[in-house]
Amino acid sequence: MQVEKRSIDFIPEAERHGHPGSLFFIWFGANMNITTIASGVLPVVLGLNLLWSAVALLLGSLIGALFMASHSAQGPKLGIPQMIQSRAQFGVLGAILPLLFVMLIYLGFFVSNTLLAAQAIAAVSPLPGSANLYLIGALCFVVALYGYRLIHRLQKLLSLLSLLVFLVATLLALALPVPAGQWSATGFELPKFLAALSIAVTWQLSYAPYVADYSRYLPSATSSARVFWYSYAGTVAGGTWMMILGAILSVAIGGFADNVGGHLAALFGPAAIALFVFIVYGQVAINVFNLYGAFMSSVTVIEPFARLRVTPRVRGLFLLVISLVATALCSLGQDDFIGFFLNFIFFMSYFLIPWTAINLVDFYCLRKGVYCVQDIFDADGRYGRVNWLACGSFVLAIALEVPFMNTTLYTGPVATALEGVDLAWLVGLLVPALAYYGLMKARGTAEPTLAPPS
Repeated sequence: MQVEKRSIDFIPEAERHGHPGSLFFIWFGANMNITTIASGVLPVVLGLNLLWSAVALLLGSLIGALFMASHSAQGPKLGIPQMIQSRAQFGVLGAILPLLFVMLIYLGFFVSNTLLAAQAIAAVSPLPGSANLYLIGALCFVVALYGYRLIHRLQKLLSLLSLLVFLVATLLALALPVPAGQWSATGFELPKFLAALSIAVTWQLSYAPYVADYSRYLPSATSSARVFWYSYAGTVAGGTWMMILGAILSVAIGGFADNVGGHLAALFGPAAIALFVFIVYGQVAINVFNLYGAFMSSVTVIEPFARLRVTPRVRGLFLLVISLVATALCSLGQDDFIGFFLNFIFFMSYFLIPWTAINLVDFYCLRKGVYCVQDIFDADGRYGRVNWLACGSFVLAIALEVPFMNTTLYTGPVATALEGVDLAWLVGLLVPALAYYGLMKARGTAEPTLAPPS
């Protein structure tokens, strides 16, 4: 197995391979882990019963995956990573703005996944808690070092194993007693429902910054519709299933949120040890996505200022530094994981949604998928160093979201006036989409005439 040679550069046609059907396994498997289950706990923590939690999680997944899969469809056509493609909207240097927020998201997910895994194995590991964190961080580094093809192989295997393990877990969960009224249509509260809906939307959107990193290796002639629907089906099926399973277990098992992985493994009785191994495997596999994405983002930030030749040694050094920083940050959420995770989910939405709105409007409405890939790597090219219209729309959206926010750390005046309804996600979607589209149309957007490199 060789270390992957490519980083943020264009994938030539001769190196393209695969079938869009593999994307189903990638995104189904990416959701089949205890972090997704922990996301399903959050609506119950907010105060919804099982029925309304399930409805919110399903509806939010169906909505959020539309954006995620639309990003995935960009990969084969452009052949470059998702975030470097943002240079076409924000400029070669301007793209650093959303990249900085995206790097925080990668680190936040690494922290969440690692904490859950370390928490789960604490009861059976001979190592102290901190040592478990370091062990999991080291495993993530080794797997991430081998890049794209190994990730694909891991995810397909993980999908098949997960299908069996979580099918059994679901049957066991459904057999557990739950309090009366959990599946009734009573007790609906709009603010809590919208918050739960936002959690599921944001969960699916969290894949958007790197979803095209995995579809870009497909041949350029691959059907965009097939890329979209395989990605969409995989992430909706895996994500919705795991989040609803989490909601059920949080109601049926007292203190489930305190140790998601440990309580899940305990369902399997004598086979619990095997489940602990499986849980760690799943968390390492999904953390590879975060390390891989953080590596891509780091190179994208540095590349305009210093032309990097990304050798296997350079890749290894980047991944090592990122792994060390991310592992060190795990101390942030140890005391109150659920509180940390809930605020992290909302934090993601406030920055991801404006970025995704600008990116998708540019790709599908303004440029119709036609880009000059050479110029994306050239600060003096047609996309320029900084597109102030995109950067301004992005910052404006975030500023206008603030009064609509409702988190445990801050509640804006509009959210207070609306009795807790958080509409920041709607502002973050509409404001930058309309502002960017209108401003770019007024300025005039030249269509590139150069073909992508081959």
